[in-house]
Amino acid sequence: MAEKLPISVYVLTFNNRRTIERCLKSLEWAEELVVVDSLSTDGTVEICKRYTEKVYQRPWAGHRDQYQYAADLTTHPWIMFVDADEEVPPELVQEIRDELEGGPPRFDGYLIYRRTYYLGRWIRYGGWYPDGEIRLYRRDKGRWEGGLHAKVAVNGKVGVLKNQYLHYTYRDISDQIQTIDRYSKIAAEDMAQGGERFSLFKLLIHPPFRFVKEYLFKLGFLDGLPGLIIIVSTMFYVFIKYAKLWELKISKKGEER
Repeated sequence: MAEKLPISVYVLTFNNRRTIERCLKSLEWAEELVVVDSLSTDGTVEICKRYTEKVYQRPWAGHRDQYQYAADLTTHPWIMFVDADEEVPPELVQEIRDELEGGPPRFDGYLIYRRTYYLGRWIRYGGWYPDGEIRLYRRDKGRWEGGLHAKVAVNGKVGVLKNQYLHYTYRDISDQIQTIDRYSKIAAEDMAQGGERFSLFKLLIHPPFRFVKEYLFKLGFLDGLPGLIIIVSTMFYVFIKYAKLWELKISKKGEER
């Protein structure tokens, strides 16, 4: 067995019993594994403790703050985050090993793309692919920034790895709809806190714009029926987040009366 890499990997969890073991098994190459759990109730924590002693529980504090909290618990100079429904395949591990052990690293962070499995197939077109962000970075060079769609920002040079990690997203369509309901609420609250005003134009125009962009221009139709389901649900998500922004507006007016 190859030696473990001197990298800290951190994972956030919340009721991820369905996917967390596959995720953690794919991270056994890392010297340090940190898990921050948002008070799961489905046995996720017990599974995590089989793979690492560094399991912490903390109420959800928002994407940016929760991820940064987990990153601050790591100890190695190089750190990487992996979501609880993702898997790091051996070929990506080997590429990371080659980058970090083949002399002084050329970059301060690495962008990595992912492939998503949904409704019985790997999604290869549309808005879900290619899907990449900075995942591996120097601990002292990166910080989490943003709101709902928070990302790592690196103060330095960023490279791109060619191998991809694997994403096992929603269990089924019902799971996707429930997630859309949760995330659209968070998105609306983030927009309201950021001072964005409700716009009927955005409510009506942004959903069909996403259809044209992702289903037609990005060839989402080549993913068959799953591709159609993805774009319709994406349009619904965009519509409903603006509808919830409007709802927040009228709720605030009612409270002021």
